[in-house]
Amino acid sequence: MTSGTASGGLARFNALEGAAALAVLHEVCASRVWAERLLAARPYAAAADLYAESDAATADLTTADLTEAMAGHPPIGRPKPGDAASSREQRGMAGASAELRAEMLELNLAYQERFGHVFLICATGRTGEQMRDAVRERIGNTAEREREIVRVELGKINRIRLGGLVRDEPSGAQGG
Repeated sequence: MTSGTASGGLARFNALEGAAALAVLHEVCASRVWAERLLAARPYAAAADLYAESDAATADLTTADLTEAMAGHPPIGRPKPGDAASSREQRGMAGASAELRAEMLELNLAYQERFGHVFLICATGRTGEQMRDAVRERIGNTAEREREIVRVELGKINRIRLGGLVRDEPSGAQGG
C-alpha cells in the first residue's frame, strides 16, 4: 500500500462494513476468493493499490475460482436483464444486425461446448464485429491457452468495474 489518505469513492469503499464491502466486490467479480482477498487488504490508500491487489488476486485464481468468476458474466450479446453494467459493457452489440446476433449466439454456444464456460472478453469499447472475430480466433485455442486469456480479460473487466466503484461520485460498482 502507498501512504496517504484515500478520498471520494475509495474512502467510501474503505469505510463500508465487511459484509457490505464483500457484496460490492461480488458485483465486480463473482469469485468469492477474489472478493475476500480484496476485502482483507483494506484499507487502500489509493486506487492504484486496489488495482494492484485485484491484479494479484486475479493472477492467483485457480481454475475453479475462474469458473466461479465467469459464472457471473452473461454471454456476449445477451446482457443480464436489468444489469446496467452488463449492458454498458456490451454496448458494442447493441446495434448489431440480426445476422451478427445470430452468428454470435452460434459462436457462443460452440465456444461453451468446447470450453465448458461462457466466452469472456472485456467487451468495453469493442464493436460486435470485433467480439465476433475474437471468439472465432479463440475457439481454436487449447484449454490451457484459453484459460490464461480468460484470466487477462477478467482482470481488465475487474479493473474497469473497480474504477466505477472508486470514482469520486457515489455510483457503486460500474462497468465501462
